[in-house]
Amino acid sequence: MSDAAVAGDIRDIDFGDALGERYLSYALSTIMARSLPDVRDGLKPVHRRILHAMRELRMDPGSAYKKCARVVGDVIGKFHPHGELAVYDALVRLAQEFAQRYPLIDGQGNFGNVDGDNAAAMRYTESRLSAVAQAMLEGLAEDAVDFRATYDAEDREPVVLPARFPNLLANGAAGIAVGMATAIPPHNAGELCAALLHLIDHPDCPTGELVAHVVGPDFPTGGVLVEPPEAIAEAYAAGRGSFRLRARWQKEMLSHGLYRIIVDQIPYQVPKGRLVEKIAALLEEKKLPLLADMNDESADDMRIVLEPKNRNVDADVLMEQLFRLTELEVKVPLNLNVLDAAGVPRVMNLKEALQAFLDHRREVLQRRSRHRLASVARRMEVLRGFVIVYVNLDEVIRIIREADDPKAEMAARWSLTDVQIEAILNMRLRALRRLEELALRKELDELVAEWAQLDALLASDRRQWQALAREIAATRQEFGADTPLGRRRTLIAAAPEPVDIPVAALVEREPITVLLSQKGWLRAVRGHGIAAADQKYKEGDGPGFAVPAETTDRLVVFGSNGRFYTLAADKLPGGRGQGEPLRLMIDLPNEAEVVALFPHRPGITLLVASDDGRGFLVAGDEALAQTRTGKQVLIPAQGAKAAVCTPVGDGDDAAAFVGDNRRMLVVDLADIPEMARGRGVILQRYRMGGLADAKAFRLADGLSWRQSESRTRTEPDPTPWRGPRATAGRSVPQGFPRSGRFGP
Repeated sequence: MSDAAVAGDIRDIDFGDALGERYLSYALSTIMARSLPDVRDGLKPVHRRILHAMRELRMDPGSAYKKCARVVGDVIGKFHPHGELAVYDALVRLAQEFAQRYPLIDGQGNFGNVDGDNAAAMRYTESRLSAVAQAMLEGLAEDAVDFRATYDAEDREPVVLPARFPNLLANGAAGIAVGMATAIPPHNAGELCAALLHLIDHPDCPTGELVAHVVGPDFPTGGVLVEPPEAIAEAYAAGRGSFRLRARWQKEMLSHGLYRIIVDQIPYQVPKGRLVEKIAALLEEKKLPLLADMNDESADDMRIVLEPKNRNVDADVLMEQLFRLTELEVKVPLNLNVLDAAGVPRVMNLKEALQAFLDHRREVLQRRSRHRLASVARRMEVLRGFVIVYVNLDEVIRIIREADDPKAEMAARWSLTDVQIEAILNMRLRALRRLEELALRKELDELVAEWAQLDALLASDRRQWQALAREIAATRQEFGADTPLGRRRTLIAAAPEPVDIPVAALVEREPITVLLSQKGWLRAVRGHGIAAADQKYKEGDGPGFAVPAETTDRLVVFGSNGRFYTLAADKLPGGRGQGEPLRLMIDLPNEAEVVALFPHRPGITLLVASDDGRGFLVAGDEALAQTRTGKQVLIPAQGAKAAVCTPVGDGDDAAAFVGDNRRMLVVDLADIPEMARGRGVILQRYRMGGLADAKAFRLADGLSWRQSESRTRTEPDPTPWRGPRATAGRSVPQGFPRSGRFGP
């Protein structure tokens, strides 16, 4: 080929356009061929191809089981050119009773279990279609749906299944595509059929009326749905939402007032093995102080035994703790994102999904009726030819024996069609008996009546909807609540009342000493009376704060930026190492320092102040932060920073302030306002320097300060230093520490 010819095939295309075009093709392929189910049959292509291949292999519910390897081979060889493991995993899921509310495949062998164990290899397992799958395939040979060529154009496959069973909502679906996802929980088929019948009778009804029939999802593993009814109705109306699902449990009473809790159903798609391991890990970490032991006594039935610490433990509190910390309670999402009849992905609400199913079934009914009508017409044509034979039997025999062209002569004599003549010529002699003539005339009369019924059905919308209603009622009887398979498994319960779990119930109470070094490394050492100076620190670091606390406490950190931060004492790093940087646990800026560190106590009042002598009182509960970014309470002025955070006791009636200039002022506590946020009022004025320390105390007890770890000095009469707020004060008492602080 010449260079010019080669150059003629080269086109300049913008790279972004080429990339976008190819990515769009990939996205569409992912959405339509892998991830989103069809609203009409609720299946993805791989599932549809598996069922179709099993039907071609004649693996009906009444037939013998066949090896799954044979099914997988047919699927990937004829219809689905992908990996065998992907096809086998899809087949296994269709057979798992704990994954599918209404299994489409009847499996024999090891198909996995609720513990999360995998299925055996495909060469060891066998399968066949279930009764539900047979209902999905019913009418496939009667031109009920369109077929298309397979990937190699050597065979044909259905575009969608006839789906007499409402599979989309009954079995649910889950998938992640490019830019979109679907999450449809399983529902009860009897309730869906009831909603479909209501929709046929009241096509203009709102979604809320359908929710009266579809009260919520129905999971194969049971459980208790504790979502409020209004939230369920809102989710179905929007096609998006979530459902709160809990494990089912009950108390089993023992002797002497003891009891234990039996969990006999766990939430959908939660592996029991992983759940048991999680509870055991929490027990080992001492995060379940109300629980003494846990045993898995499951066999064919689910039985997880929980033993409380003692008989005084409230079972509701214990279970609420487990619901919060484990997968005994989960949120099941609802995202009704499906492919509609035109192949367009969109989110439907409950009514739209049910209406799409009805529209599909009506089209299937019309196509099957037309197919049957054509079959009846062909058979009637043949039978009418046979009638002519019986009426003119001798003449027909003569023509066949003597005529040179019996076809032409019979056609001219009795106006027979080619189909009728071929059928007459192919008749067997035994069919010429008198009894056969009577049976033939009876069959013809029946076909005439059937033809009239089919013709009337296709001509009347009302008759079609009535036929659909009878069909759905039959499906409801076959798979509804009166059958073992269709009986509702998930209980619908009222939304639980909030249970106040004390912190002591969540964490085992142990004494600790919280150590914060000068460089900001935080750790918790077991026990009280720990001397910070006796601990090991990194080179160049040293002791800072040493705060006695308990593991059930919430620690409050006050920074020089005026923000309060909250830490859970039980989540602090242990004392074996040198701790972790505090700034990795909270968003304390690098330029800010820790002013105070103390355990929170309910009802406490704090005195906060900045180094420019401004401050106020604040309730301790206002200092608790919910996020790691903290809570801004004191707002220092430009150039100032927070310097003091000290507790105020119940009987305290005065506050003492000391400046860098070693001047002290004692003011009445009533003169200091209580605020939730702000800069505060002037507490003490300074000609030079700023506020060094502050302390709240009781005037009757005198003003005391610590000169060392073991020595305290008290000024019994602080009257000489009393004065109005916002004054300078006078020189500190004799013997006041040179550090200018009330502490050591």
